Amino acid sequence: MSKTIRPLILSLLATALFTAPARAEETPDQRAAKTVQAMTADERRQLTHGIMAVPIFGAPLPADAVLGAGFVPGVKRLGVPNLTETDASLGVAYLMGARHDGATALPSGMAQGASFDPEMMRAAGAVIGAEAKAKGFNVMLAGGVNLIREPRGGRTFEYLSEDPLLSGRLGGASIAGIQSNHIVSTMKHYALNGQETARKNADVSISDAAARESDLLAFEIAIEDGQPGSVMCAYNLVNTVHACGSPYLLDKALKKDWSYKGFVMSDWGAVSGVGDAMAGLDQQSGQQLDRKVYFDKPLAEAAAKDAKVAARVDDMARRIVSALYAVGADKDPAVKAPIDLAKNAAVAERAALEGIVLLRNTGVLPLSGAAKSIAVIGGYADVGVLSGAGSSQVQGEGGPSASVPHGGEGLFAGVLTENYHRSSPLKAIRARAHGTKVIYRDGRYVSQAVEAAKSADVAIVFATQWQSEGLDQPDLGLPNGQDALIAAVAAANPHTIVVLETGGPVLTPWLDKTAAVLEAWYPGARGGEAIARILFGEVSPSGRLPVTFPADVAQLPRPKVDGMATTEPDFTGVAGGAVVPVNYDIEGSDVGYRWFARTGARPAFPFGFGLSYTSFSHGPLSLAKTKGGLIATTHVRNTGAKAGADVVQLYLTDRAGKPTRRLAGFQRVELQPGEDKAVEIRIEPRILADWAGDGWAITPGAYRFAIGTDAETLGESATLALPARRLKP
Repeated sequence: MSKTIRPLILSLLATALFTAPARAEETPDQRAAKTVQAMTADERRQLTHGIMAVPIFGAPLPADAVLGAGFVPGVKRLGVPNLTETDASLGVAYLMGARHDGATALPSGMAQGASFDPEMMRAAGAVIGAEAKAKGFNVMLAGGVNLIREPRGGRTFEYLSEDPLLSGRLGGASIAGIQSNHIVSTMKHYALNGQETARKNADVSISDAAARESDLLAFEIAIEDGQPGSVMCAYNLVNTVHACGSPYLLDKALKKDWSYKGFVMSDWGAVSGVGDAMAGLDQQSGQQLDRKVYFDKPLAEAAAKDAKVAARVDDMARRIVSALYAVGADKDPAVKAPIDLAKNAAVAERAALEGIVLLRNTGVLPLSGAAKSIAVIGGYADVGVLSGAGSSQVQGEGGPSASVPHGGEGLFAGVLTENYHRSSPLKAIRARAHGTKVIYRDGRYVSQAVEAAKSADVAIVFATQWQSEGLDQPDLGLPNGQDALIAAVAAANPHTIVVLETGGPVLTPWLDKTAAVLEAWYPGARGGEAIARILFGEVSPSGRLPVTFPADVAQLPRPKVDGMATTEPDFTGVAGGAVVPVNYDIEGSDVGYRWFARTGARPAFPFGFGLSYTSFSHGPLSLAKTKGGLIATTHVRNTGAKAGADVVQLYLTDRAGKPTRRLAGFQRVELQPGEDKAVEIRIEPRILADWAGDGWAITPGAYRFAIGTDAETLGESATLALPARRLKP
């Protein structure tokens, strides 16, 4: 080789080395596949089942388990971490005080849904995810996005709304916030989990199209936005098949149509047999609550006899490991660390402030120095604010400020307790009522409450409706005679304000006698302070109802809760009882406000409703087709004298000549007095479409949209012609 050619060749080789495209980094799936390939059969299978990690089953917990909802051993030699699991969507669950530590309690799902604020949801999710990680957990059983089909349902308070777009967007944002801490969030309870009565034996009947256009659409959107590492299947049956063994839900819709790459875990005690694995279930959770540990020896025996089962076990393990890799749980493990509870409580307070809904105001709010005396009545307002019960129960340091047991028998009787967070509305009111006399009466005796109301300039009645996993409400009235208490106080004092702490909608037969009504839901760790700040005008109320308040239960698709008359309440809901038919085909995809639009019934308060201490106007609405999709543009102006937030709601009102009512987009906007902002809303195309068997179909024709202050009060509108179009699932 000549002296001139050799340097040239070396130069070309060097250039090739430095300019060659870098090897693409392995995806979590690819990494997981290699890891699983290196596992023994026993190691793969041990990932597919786990225990409920509480010391109440007679066996000691593994040394490396963290006291919580669940524990699944990892594969230490290959760097696969243990799965340490905690409830729930509202914070790190209290476990009836078993861990002797506190956590930040977010407001209920209903309260967060009322914010219409994905940004806040992500921030709140990040807080509870960080606390979970700091307590040693790398899986949070959060992300409840079921639609509110049954407002009397015991878990209504955990879920976000009755609308698929709103629930999907907010649920996805919360999941993304949790997983920003390099821990897995689930999405639950998949799917059509609307009631607690006969919760393991309620058989939901619904068509594919109706399911896809409602509950399943909420899950689909939440997966797209949040990318949850896991999906938790539900207890109930769907079209005669238990949700955790449904090929339709787990394999076809979730894994095939939506290309979901994470894993499906069962709810605790929801596995029927080895066949659930072949239907798409990847992990048996809380195995002590099932009749058998199906995903251990029975699964091994099935895999030894059938190559398809063996391949499925490999897929189960790969999905679990891939989810851990995708969030970085292997590289950034959960380690116990100090928590700044005061800082996190400020986020919970923000969530409460954004979620409180002003339902009525004749001018008494915000409170001013004109009131020289205030009577605060009822609702344990002297000690705290109500929270929902069950596996989602969270408590701060020191535990609840008050606990009211609701009885029950068996292993989980202690869960059924009415608990209050240590955030006293009375204390927060007194801190702001400078120079004003504030007295408190507990409301047990109506005559005493009436006397206090008569002697005060303003009366504030706190009314509560406790909800719990395992129990549904028989109706929408306030329990314990509170409706009569409110009516009597309002008759005694025309300046009566009602503060509702409820899990969902309630009837308000006393409404016209009151001066103001606030829906505060279960407002969380700083709920008392948030309520007081709204009452005194430090913050203008900006929450909008994420669920319709009926005027009567007769307006609902099912005036009575199916099975309640014949089924005993049971927190564990052990399977094996009589099947309870629940017909969701009555309303189909027309859930909540869509049902009211279809029937023409007038609710007490419509979806999206909420008053403010200021006022807003909306400019003309324009629609445009862009490369990124359909865009609606309008202007919103604060025409009042106070700062506030408006929620611009865009509704589809007519599809190719057929009247309809569907939330197509929304945007929360903060405005100073006199401020005007342009608002751009991206329209979700699936809201415009019908499910057509293998995908979404948009019918050609004119589509009319309107800006609404709620689902029934519509203003600026515009129409856009759309061609026929098919969308993939």
